[in-house]
Amino acid sequence: MADLLETAAKAGQFKTLIEAIEAAGLTETLSAEGPFTILAPTDQAFSHLPDGELDRLKQNISELKQVLLYHVVFGDVRAEDLAQIREAPTVEGSIVVVEHSEGIKINDATVMKTDILTDNGVIHIIDTVLVPTILIPE
Repeated sequence: MADLLETAAKAGQFKTLIEAIEAAGLTETLSAEGPFTILAPTDQAFSHLPDGELDRLKQNISELKQVLLYHVVFGDVRAEDLAQIREAPTVEGSIVVVEHSEGIKINDATVMKTDILTDNGVIHIIDTVLVPTILIPE
């Protein structure tokens, strides 16, 4: 089995996420033993960001790291675990809200696919880029 980043790279729908992880210098962190759970936005999810936002984040590595680590939860959190919790602390330090009304939602993102297992954790595919509240402009 491959690690989180190798698995995401093979999937082919996370090119933007992987480029952002590399730009933020998080490759080594997310290739470490873990386990980690990545709430992985697809390339299409990144395309829904406001024009220029991704480029802006790539120019501000500190904010880019915050956004990316907001998509990472400590531990091996599987679909059955998500179904039982209401929130989860992220590596970034904030908490994401887990809703169960129509499938599973993480904040405003719909979980499209769960439990892609890797050597150092699990990937859940989401349809929206999550942004920590501290970075949302007023």
